[in-house]
Amino acid sequence: MNDAPDVDLDLSSCAREPIHTPGAIQPYGVLLVVDPLSMRVQERAVSQAQVLEDFGDPLDQHLDRVLGGALVPYRRHLDLLAPESTVFLGSVQLGRSGRHHALAHRSETHFIIELEEPVDGEPGSLEDLYPHIRRFMGEVEVAPDIASLCEIGARHVRDLAGFDRTLIYQFDKDWNGAVVAEDRNDRLPSYMDLRFPESDIPAQARELYRRNRVRLIADNDYRAVPLLRSAGLAGAAPTDLSLAVLRSVSPVHLQYMRNMGTGASLSVSLLAEGRLWGLVSCHNQFPRRVPYHVRTACEFIGQILSLQIALKERALAVEERIARRAIQVRLLGRMAGDEDFMAALGRDQKSLLDLTGATGAAIVHRGQCVLLGQTPGQTDVNALVDWLTRHHPAEDVFHTDALPAIWPEAAAFAELASGVMAISISQLHDSFVLWFRAEVMRTVRWGGEPRKAAVDGRLSPRLSFEAWKETVREQSTPWQDVDRDAAIELRTAIVDIVLRKAEEMAELNEQLLRSNKELEAFSYSVSHDLRAPFRHIVGYSELLGSSAADKLTDTEKRFLATIVESAKSAGTLVDDLLSFSQMGRSSMGLVSVDVATLVEDVRRNLVMETGGRSITWSIAPLPRVEADSSMLRLVWQNLLGNAIKFTRDSAEPTIEIGHEDNGSEHVFHVRDNGCGFDMRYVDKLFGVFQRLHHADEFEGTGIGLANVHRIVSRHGGRTWAEGEPGVGATFHFTLPYSQRGTA
Repeated sequence: MNDAPDVDLDLSSCAREPIHTPGAIQPYGVLLVVDPLSMRVQERAVSQAQVLEDFGDPLDQHLDRVLGGALVPYRRHLDLLAPESTVFLGSVQLGRSGRHHALAHRSETHFIIELEEPVDGEPGSLEDLYPHIRRFMGEVEVAPDIASLCEIGARHVRDLAGFDRTLIYQFDKDWNGAVVAEDRNDRLPSYMDLRFPESDIPAQARELYRRNRVRLIADNDYRAVPLLRSAGLAGAAPTDLSLAVLRSVSPVHLQYMRNMGTGASLSVSLLAEGRLWGLVSCHNQFPRRVPYHVRTACEFIGQILSLQIALKERALAVEERIARRAIQVRLLGRMAGDEDFMAALGRDQKSLLDLTGATGAAIVHRGQCVLLGQTPGQTDVNALVDWLTRHHPAEDVFHTDALPAIWPEAAAFAELASGVMAISISQLHDSFVLWFRAEVMRTVRWGGEPRKAAVDGRLSPRLSFEAWKETVREQSTPWQDVDRDAAIELRTAIVDIVLRKAEEMAELNEQLLRSNKELEAFSYSVSHDLRAPFRHIVGYSELLGSSAADKLTDTEKRFLATIVESAKSAGTLVDDLLSFSQMGRSSMGLVSVDVATLVEDVRRNLVMETGGRSITWSIAPLPRVEADSSMLRLVWQNLLGNAIKFTRDSAEPTIEIGHEDNGSEHVFHVRDNGCGFDMRYVDKLFGVFQRLHHADEFEGTGIGLANVHRIVSRHGGRTWAEGEPGVGATFHFTLPYSQRGTA
C-alpha cells in the first residue's frame, strides 16, 4: 500500500474536478467504449495483460470480433438498450482469465460495456440472496417510522455486504449530511448522530449518486487502469463514465477514505421522488470486493428503502396538512362572521400559532399592531415590517430561521424571534401577519470541524474525522413546506375576504346612492308641491286678518295668527328639506395614486380566477395619477377580471395593460385576445345589467362596466371599447390631469 502523500489535498479542487470523466477504471476487469453507429471499440481499459495476450487489443475493432466474439450473443440486448439505462448481460468466459460478469450501459453518445472479474465464493445468482431480501421485506412492512426503516436497512445491507460499518446518511436542505442509523462491529468507530459538511460530497458527486445508485471502491490504494482511445479521438472530449461500475474515483476521495481509516467503501443511493435523500454508506477497515449479485441485492434494498421513506414522509405530510387545514377552517369561520375580520383573527391565538407551529404572532393592519404569544415589542415589530417593506416588497410570503444573519438589528430580540414568517396582505399598505419562532440553542456534533476546510482548503489526515462540537445560536427550528403552504393559503383566504368585503361595500354604496337619488327626487317633489299651498295659506290668512280685523274677536285673531305662524314654519321646513337633498351628494377623496403598484396588487389578488392557466401579461410603465384610490381600484379590478374571464377559452391567453399621455389626460387601456364582442352592440356595454354574452357562457351581473363608466365619469374621464368576435377586446378610459368630474 502506498504511503499517504506528504502534501495536503485541496478540497476545493474536488468540487471542480470532472469526476464523471476520470479517463481510467479500477483494476478489476475490462471496459469498452463502443460507437453505436459503427459498433467499433473507440476506447478500452484492460486490467489484465493476459486478456490482451489471449485476444489481442480490442481498440478499433468491431464488437463482434473482440474478445474472441464473446459478446456476439448479446448484440440484441444492446439494440434494445435505452439511453441512460443499464442491462446485465450475463457471464462471459474470457479464456484463461475465467468468467466475467458482463454489463452494458447506454450513455447519450456511446455503449459502455464492462466485464467485471468475479469474487471467490460469490453467490451464483440473485436468487441465492432471496432469503436475505425476504427477511428485509418482512421487517420494513411493519416498521412504524423512518428511523426504524433506516435501522433495518443499515443492518440488512451490512449483513449482505459483510462490511465493518454501515451508515444511513441523510442530507439536509443545505446538503450537509447527518448519520441517522448505524450498524457496525468494533473495528471502526461509531459515527452515529455526527454531521458532515456539504463539501464532503460536492454537487457533481451528488449528481453521480443520483444517476448511478451503487458505487464500490474495493481498495483505497488501487492503481488505476487508463482508458486508451483511438488515435482519431485524441482531441475529443473525455468520455462520460457516470454509469460505469468500474469507473475510477477522485484521488481526493481516496485520501478522504484513508483519513477515515477506511480500506473499502460501498455506497447505495436513497432517492425520494427523484431527489437524493441520502446514502447507505458501507465502510471496511481493509480492502474488500463485493460481488455483482450482492451489489444488486443491496441496490434492491436501497430502492425499497427509498420507496418506504418517501411513502412515510408523504403520509406524515398529508396528516400534517389535514391538521393545518382544520385549523385554517376554524380561523376562517371566525373571520368570515366578523366585520373586523383581522381583529377576529387575533381573537383565536392558539389556532393562529398552531397554523404554522409558531411561538408568537403579530397582526399589523390599519396602523394597529396586535401581539400574540412570545413576540418582540411593538416598536421592534414595526421596524421589522418597515424592513420587510423596503427589502422584500415583492414577496407575498417571506421566511427565515436565522433572521439576525440577514437583518443584524434582530439580534436584539433573537431569543424571542430568531425565525420569522410573514405574509403581506396588501401591496399598497403595510398590512402583515407575522409568525415568530424562538431561538433554539443546540449543540451539533460534526465529524471534523466543518469550517476548517473552508478556511485552509485542506484535508488533515489526523483530524478530519475527530468529533467537533458547535453551539448554534440565533436560529430557530426551520420552517417546513407545510408551514409555508399554510401561510400562503391563509393569505389567499384573507385577500378573498378583503375583496368580498369590498364588493359588499360597493353594493351598499350603490344602494345608498340609489336611495339618495330617490330621496332627492322625493324631497324635490314634496318641496315643489307643498311650497305654493303654504304660501297661499300665509297670504290669504294675512289678507283675511287685514280685511276683517274690526270684525274678529281677540280669540279669532289669535287663531288666525297661529295659522300664519304654522304655515310659515311648515314652509321653512320644506325649504330646509330641499336644501338638504341638494347637498346630499357624496364627495370623492382625491389622492396621489401609484397606478403601477395598484395594478400589480389587483392582478395578484385575481390570481385565483385564472384557474391555474398560464397567462402572458404585458404591462407598460404606469404613472401616478390624482384619483379616488378605492374607486380606481374597482375600475382595474373589473377590467382585469373581465380580461381573465373572457380569455378562458384562449389557447395562449395574453393580457396587455397600456398607457399613453396626450398632454391633457392619461389614456389607459386593457387589451385581451379572448372571445371579443360585436361592435354593433358596443353602446350597450357600459349600461347597467347589459350583457353581450349568455350567462351560461360567462358568469357576471352586468354591473361591472357600468361601475367603470360611472367612476371614470365622476373623475371627469371618458370610457370606450373596441372588439371583434373571436379575436379579443380593448377597453379604454381616461383620467384628466386636473379633476373636474362631478362629485
